[in-house]
Amino acid sequence: MSDIARLAGVSEATVSRSLKDSPLINEKTRKRVQDIAREHNYKINAAARNFRLKKTHTLAVVLLVDREWGHEVSDAFLMVLLGSIADEAANQGYDLLLSTNPHDVADLGAYYLESKRADGLIIIGQGRNDPRLDRLAASKAPFIVWGAEVEDHDYFTVGSDNRQGGYDATKLLIENGRKHIAFLGDIRHPEMEHRWEGYRRALEEAGIPYDESLVIPTDFSRSDGYEKADKVLLGEHRECDAVFCVSDNIALGVMKRLSEAGIRVPEDIAIVGFDDNPLAVFSTPGLTTIKQDIREGGKLLVQNLVKVLNGEAIGHVTMPTELIVRQSCGRG
Repeated sequence: MSDIARLAGVSEATVSRSLKDSPLINEKTRKRVQDIAREHNYKINAAARNFRLKKTHTLAVVLLVDREWGHEVSDAFLMVLLGSIADEAANQGYDLLLSTNPHDVADLGAYYLESKRADGLIIIGQGRNDPRLDRLAASKAPFIVWGAEVEDHDYFTVGSDNRQGGYDATKLLIENGRKHIAFLGDIRHPEMEHRWEGYRRALEEAGIPYDESLVIPTDFSRSDGYEKADKVLLGEHRECDAVFCVSDNIALGVMKRLSEAGIRVPEDIAIVGFDDNPLAVFSTPGLTTIKQDIREGGKLLVQNLVKVLNGEAIGHVTMPTELIVRQSCGRG
C-alpha cells in the first residue's frame, strides 16, 4: 500500500479509502489510485488485514446435531437454512465456516472465537437445553441461536412461532372431525415443547381430554416415524384417527408404514407435519404441514449476528408460521 501511495502521490489512508471506493475521496483521485493498483497487480493481503484488525471476517455455523436424535446434516430443512445463511453471509462480506461440532468440545467460545477461527457463531441445534449455550452467554460471546426463546436462558434466538404452529395443525385436524390425535415428537427440545403446548391448547379449546399416552417420543427421522407408527398407531392406539408430527420427516415415515399396513391416509388416519420441506408436496397423498420461512430465518440469523459484532442491540425474532393444506389432513 505504501508503494501505491508513493506512485500516486497520496497518503496510505487515501489509498485504502480509494480501493474501498469511499465517497470521502474525490472520483479523480480514486480512479488514479485504482488504475495504479491494477497496473501493478496489487491485491489486498486479507490475512494481514485480518491480523491487524484482529478479525477473521468469518462466521462459524455450528451444527449441534446428533444422530441419536435423528438429525442428519443432509436433511432438506438444514440444506435450505444453510444455503440462506451462506448467501446472506456473502452479502455481508463474511466467509463461512461450517462445523458439525463434536460434542466433546466443551467450550465453544474458546474453540471458535478465542482461537480466531471466527468472529461470531450461529448455533443450529438448540437441543435439550445444551449448557454450552448458557456458558457462551455468560462469557458475552457474540453468537445467535436458531430455535425457541426459552425463559432463564440469556441468549438471543431466531425461530418460528412454534406454539401457534402446533395449535394451527391440531385445530385443523379437530375441525376435520378428528378426536383422538396423537403427537409424535421429543418435547425435551424447546421448539418441540412449544409445538406440544400449541397441541394441548387446541385440544383444551375443543373440549377434548388430553391423553398423555398419545404423546409418543419420536426423534426427527423418517425411520423413527416409521417405527413409532408400527409400534403405537398400529398397536395399542387403534382408536387414533389423526397424528400431528413435529417434523415432515416423521410424518413421511408414518405415512409409509401406514400405507404398507393398508391404513388409508387421510380416510382412516389424518396427518399433519411441520416444516414444509421440499418432499412434502410430492408425498402421496400430499402432506399438510406447517410452513416455516426457513430462507428468511437464515438471513435474519446472519443479519442479527452482524449487528451483535457491530455493537448493536438485538432481540429475539419469532417468525410467523403458515398452514399449508394438502390432502393428508382430510381436506384439500
